[in-house]
Amino acid sequence: MANTYHQVYIQVVFAVKYREAVITDDWKSTLFGVIGNLINETGCKTIIVNGVEDHVHCFLGLKPVVSISELMKTIKAKSSKYINDHHLTKSRFEWQEGYGAFSYGHSQINVVYKYIANQQEHHKKQTFKEEYLEFLDKFEIPFNERYIFENLI
Repeated sequence: MANTYHQVYIQVVFAVKYREAVITDDWKSTLFGVIGNLINETGCKTIIVNGVEDHVHCFLGLKPVVSISELMKTIKAKSSKYINDHHLTKSRFEWQEGYGAFSYGHSQINVVYKYIANQQEHHKKQTFKEEYLEFLDKFEIPFNERYIFENLI
């Protein structure tokens, strides 16, 4: 639509089912590339995708006609299909239900980018669960901890 302008930056965070550490170094960059392409295919703009063995962070420019829930449904379904079709894990791969979505202003792009790029180092000091709960607190999102994560198997 003419004369429509937008600037919507979102970080989404989602985990492997049961937070299993199955995303290995030999294929994780391929996975992050697949996820980045899936984001771009929706008309949104991938800024960075990175993560560790049990979860992924995506930082993106959201196109206003794309809902976050539909974007995440597509990303999770198609990326898990890619993992399973290419037999990248020993058993059937699934993402855990749900995700976190956090918004940022233009002035925060570099800080968020560096944070996501530095996930390996960051998670030497903090678990994913600690990180996720910290996000929820920082953004003042009310939650019931028993509904955040499926129990580990």
